[in-house]
Amino acid sequence: MFHFSGFNMMFPDGGRSFQVTYKCFSVSMLPGNERSDVEKGGKIIMPPSALDSLTRLNVEYPMLFKLTNKKKSRSSHAGVLEFVADEGKCYLPYWMMDNLLLEEGDILSIESVSLQVATFSKFQPHSTDFLDITNPKAVLENALRNFACLTKGDVIAIKYNKKVYELCVLETRPGNAVSIIECDMNVEFEAPVGYKEHSEQQPATQAGGHSVGANEAAAGGTVHEELVETFKGSGVRLDGKKKKDSQLETPVQKKVLPRGVPDYDFQFGLLRFDRNIKPISDRGQENAEATGEAAGTDADSFHGTGFSMKKTRK
Repeated sequence: MFHFSGFNMMFPDGGRSFQVTYKCFSVSMLPGNERSDVEKGGKIIMPPSALDSLTRLNVEYPMLFKLTNKKKSRSSHAGVLEFVADEGKCYLPYWMMDNLLLEEGDILSIESVSLQVATFSKFQPHSTDFLDITNPKAVLENALRNFACLTKGDVIAIKYNKKVYELCVLETRPGNAVSIIECDMNVEFEAPVGYKEHSEQQPATQAGGHSVGANEAAAGGTVHEELVETFKGSGVRLDGKKKKDSQLETPVQKKVLPRGVPDYDFQFGLLRFDRNIKPISDRGQENAEATGEAAGTDADSFHGTGFSMKKTRK
């Protein structure tokens, strides 16, 4: 056993295992420029002496490590990004320190390990905001390029469009910790925390009587009508001049937009033909009749004879 900077570095007789203890700090404590790239992934920064030891031990590539907080009995796995930390220290992403229940300056045990290549993983977002992403699998695939391995039970953090999303690793195959470097991995998503299906919300809404669509459906109606006012704001000229008096008061147009009521009792694979279809709105017929009368009035208003402005030659 060798003693280095007050920390133990153990080299067993097998010559293939690397075990060391460091004081751990978050990336924000790393000297020099801000390293936001470390926060985006699942890799740590270790001192140069660790690289020398790993090289002499002939450790397998890629270099993967098991991180253990012995005081809290918490463990996780990570890769290494660089060997530029101060001796006796290592730097971790903040989300990783949160998983391991570590504080700044706590003692962290690091051990080299060999993990199986991942074939399947399942994630659960911690917020329903993750559903707003158009293609979550593509976003996750791009974010996992900065990770070396996954551990079941960890809560990883990925950044997309200046927003941080937390995802819990619910399952990994073929083991509880897997390597995701150069692998073909199937990904599944569990419903986000706090997400409720619409079918669960509908009975409560009908019982409270606050749903307009439910009340109309019970009364035999099939249509909602929504009043929309267009151009509510005030206009300003680009040249900075005041508007003319004729432009100051512009009448606000109000439109009644019909919108359908969804069939909440729809069953997948069942086609239902409703033969008692009611018109969308009686106003449509009234408007058509009014338009027809106006057109007839306009047609009857021209009884005179026509004249040509071009003189005909005799």
